[in-house]
Amino acid sequence: MSDHHIVIGHKIKGIRESKQLSVSEISERTGLSEAQIESIENEEHLPSLGPLIKIARALGVRLGTFLDDNDELGPVVCRSSEREESISFSNDSTDARKHMEYFSLAKEKAGRHMEPFIIEIHPNGEQSYKLSSHEGEEFIYVMSGNIEIVYGKETYHLQEGDSIFYDSIVEHHVHGQDGKGARILAVIYVPI
Repeated sequence: MSDHHIVIGHKIKGIRESKQLSVSEISERTGLSEAQIESIENEEHLPSLGPLIKIARALGVRLGTFLDDNDELGPVVCRSSEREESISFSNDSTDARKHMEYFSLAKEKAGRHMEPFIIEIHPNGEQSYKLSSHEGEEFIYVMSGNIEIVYGKETYHLQEGDSIFYDSIVEHHVHGQDGKGARILAVIYVPI
């Protein structure tokens, strides 16, 4: 990983401390356990989007705050050569969800409410996965490969050129179909 590897836990802790909030207060506001929050802040646990969104709301910041340090208010252009660095929501701990690698398309845009990503879904032979949910909406466009989306009690199979738009509050999971890799464009909207 490069020097631009983004480590979310340290940012969360810094923002929480700057707002003079205790771990207990964040736990109460998010419904997450104090141990879970401390684990995220100490880079021991890789959080999924659901807990990150809850923490962002509890801290009164947008999700993008954890991904950037920029102040650009005007348009932001992301060149394909600038997408080489992926984003990890924490450290590379062995229990982390490693089947997806996120490449932000708007990390320099301040005040954004949408998070656009190119996501590389790595081949994964595991058949077990944990569904997650969070406020907001997601749009996914399959750029290459085939993906499977478990959404509530339904399962959707998408191939190259297909897209799906759904409410993220319903429990869901995105992965490569038949354990194979894929590449998707995903736009995540989280209301503040």
